[in-house]
Amino acid sequence: MSLVVQVDHPLIQSHLTTLRNERTLPAEFRASLRRVSTLLAFEATRHLAVRDTAVQTPLTRITGKELGSSVALVPILRAGLGMVDPMLDLIPTAEVWHLGVYRDEATAEPVEYYNKIPDSHPAETAFVLDPMLATGGSAIVALSVLEAWKVRSIYLISIIAAQPGIDMVRSRFPDVRIIVGAIDPELNSRKFIVPGLGDAGDRTFGTLRHADV
Repeated sequence: MSLVVQVDHPLIQSHLTTLRNERTLPAEFRASLRRVSTLLAFEATRHLAVRDTAVQTPLTRITGKELGSSVALVPILRAGLGMVDPMLDLIPTAEVWHLGVYRDEATAEPVEYYNKIPDSHPAETAFVLDPMLATGGSAIVALSVLEAWKVRSIYLISIIAAQPGIDMVRSRFPDVRIIVGAIDPELNSRKFIVPGLGDAGDRTFGTLRHADV
């Protein structure tokens, strides 16, 4: 598996167009975000470990498969919350640990303000959920926390990533697998992804009119 995967699928391309459209309303934005997250999750979970389990069908007994490792979902607050439910639909046994990181508008540097990651008993596999991988700052904070938690296998799932953000994450965490719906070429002077889709958190939760985007 490549360590950076842009999932090229017609449904993702279609829903991404809806997400990018500035006229898309929050309810439709959330629905499209969920759909793209589900499609990305399908790819990101392709290599999860499984183990044999015996079950009785209405006709006979067979050996099936079940997930063979513990899984943690780590949404970066607040925008990452929109990606949690589609992941839980696919992995209902997953743990969910919240991590709050905001970007200082003056410096564009990440600031961690909330951390519920435990100190022991790490999950075997963790998925960091962050719709926008821009500078990579927030992702690096999250990945550093998971590294300290001693998670063995870490994935970063983003709806859209900027190439500079991917490069930054790869330079610090070369073994982390990055799954994205689209890779955009650049950041503007305010460190927003171009063409991007604006502020994913504000557009998800309907607070865009209060934001300076």
